[in-house]
Amino acid sequence: MKLKVCGMKFTENIQQLADVNPDYMGFIFYEKSKRNFEGIIPEFSNSIKKTGVFVNEYIEIVISLVEEYRLDAVQLHGDESVDYITELKKQLAERRLLFIDENKQIKKKKNQHYISKNEVEIIKVFGIKDTFDFDVLKPYLDVVDFFLFDTKGKERGGNGTKFDWSVLEKYPFDKPFFLSGGIGLNDLEQVQIIAKSNLPIYGLDVNSKFEIEPGLKNINEVKSFKNKI
Repeated sequence: MKLKVCGMKFTENIQQLADVNPDYMGFIFYEKSKRNFEGIIPEFSNSIKKTGVFVNEYIEIVISLVEEYRLDAVQLHGDESVDYITELKKQLAERRLLFIDENKQIKKKKNQHYISKNEVEIIKVFGIKDTFDFDVLKPYLDVVDFFLFDTKGKERGGNGTKFDWSVLEKYPFDKPFFLSGGIGLNDLEQVQIIAKSNLPIYGLDVNSKFEIEPGLKNINEVKSFKNKI
């Protein structure tokens, strides 16, 4: 099971988390978030997938930030439609091909922006409270790589509460998903139980339950959680 740590904000803390080697590290590009990221992402292992989190953002801005920060994945946390995602994927693919063609002829400049040589993963978030109509996911099955199920709340993520995981027993698809929403060290037993189910859980997404303050993670607790899962 993969581990994604989201809502990173501070350079030294990012470097410390990189030493723990989570599978994904998330950066929120949403001005209304307390964890909104601005600045420079320090270099770390390519084995950690840099993930940009966006909320109803213009496609041009998403692509610009994918290039600037060399993002490996895009997490869509708003009301993005299938048409929006289809167009985003098309433009990302075009930029990726342009980069590949350019680099057949010229040596890449040190600070040249580019789309990853691998396809950028698309993660679409859906909020769940007490019930959920999984039929709304059908149109997205062919355009996303993963779903992410979070707790539906006032904020776009980072609410720090869990939804009723038993709702997922009715999940009817093979499309893998991340499980999110208030997951902390105290949930290890529940995590182990749901991990043994037949659900296609790809990974766990953690955030606020491992924070000292918004955007600042308790590295020892993250390390302990990673070792135990």
